[in-house]
Amino acid sequence: MADECCSTVSSVVADEGHCVMYTTDGTRFEVPLAYLGTAVFAELLRMSEEEFGFASSSDGGRIMLLCDASVMEYILCLVRREAPEEVERAFLSSIVGHCHNYNASCMAQSMGFGHQFALCTQLLA
Repeated sequence: MADECCSTVSSVVADEGHCVMYTTDGTRFEVPLAYLGTAVFAELLRMSEEEFGFASSSDGGRIMLLCDASVMEYILCLVRREAPEEVERAFLSSIVGHCHNYNASCMAQSMGFGHQFALCTQLLA
């Protein structure tokens, strides 16, 4: 679900004020730089750096996140809607537990993200 703040359009350079990141399923996201200061992105980037290294040269300098596109959409939902701190903490504790040992589909399959998207929409609307 691309929108004006988190484009998945394929181009080499990100729009001004954005950073390009890729999910484990290869989906490209342009994330607003302001989002990088949130606790959710800080932890996601820390986990990804631990697993893959940060912007490794083997991936052409790409920032690869330790989640697939459906999880990234949920994360963006949390940040866009300024989720309460306790919701962010609950989400972070669940991803740390599920993805301590990386598996390409660990987050989306084991966490039931269809329900999570509905929850994000209902709780944060």
